[in-house]
Amino acid sequence: MKAKAEWRIMGVVNTTPDSFSDGGRYLDPATAVAHGLKLAEDGAAILDIGGESTRPGAEDVPLEMELARTLPVIEGIRQKGCKAAISIDTRKPDVARAAVAAGAAIWNDVTALTFSPESLDAAASLKCDIVLMHAQGDPKTMQKDPCYDDVVEDVYAYLATRIEACVKAGVGEERLILDPGIGFGKTLEHNLDLLAHLDRFGEFGRPVLLGASRKRFIAALDRDGPASDRLGGSIAAVLAGYVRGASIFRVHDVAETRQALGVFSAIEGRQ
Repeated sequence: MKAKAEWRIMGVVNTTPDSFSDGGRYLDPATAVAHGLKLAEDGAAILDIGGESTRPGAEDVPLEMELARTLPVIEGIRQKGCKAAISIDTRKPDVARAAVAAGAAIWNDVTALTFSPESLDAAASLKCDIVLMHAQGDPKTMQKDPCYDDVVEDVYAYLATRIEACVKAGVGEERLILDPGIGFGKTLEHNLDLLAHLDRFGEFGRPVLLGASRKRFIAALDRDGPASDRLGGSIAAVLAGYVRGASIFRVHDVAETRQALGVFSAIEGRQ
């Protein structure tokens, strides 16, 4: 299977106290800005700024708190002249509107614009790119008992309905990016099935985003270590996704992922 030639790395900037991997490290806006700039220097073409954790069991964050966490970081990165595109990782249309006004160019929504009745209209009016991600259930409950008839086909069908809803609401299909939602209401077997069949989602003709970095399924396949010890598995997932057509990779370890993709794609390009 021949890999695609083009790829982009999306670096994770969590401005939360409770994210599963780096909760609290970048809660201070100045620290978060510096981290985002470093990720861009390391090779991130996109910086994904999030102010509400969506890890399993996470609680909702009030609107004003999410705005206070994310807007100063977006503004700070823009003021530094950083060339990376900024993505706002949020479920809330009001946060997306404010983030785009501050300089974000992508709305990354883990609910695929279903969290609020206003989400579709907001997406249509903002004219930014939209990441539609699949999740079964909400963060509080999604890992309690996820169940599918066929996880690949069920996720495919869900994304098809969300694309249709977006187009009907006036969101151009050319603005959509698709994410099967690794770890969001999925068991280990579900995650592996999705990773093995990522090429199915490329049939929509839209970019496929893979967010598997440091996730729990990696520890389940190894020695159950902490999130910081999952670099090898994270890179393995990226390379597996790359040969199956994913082109955007949401990761914590940007420099290492850039190097792995650079070497791997160079080898694949010699075939």
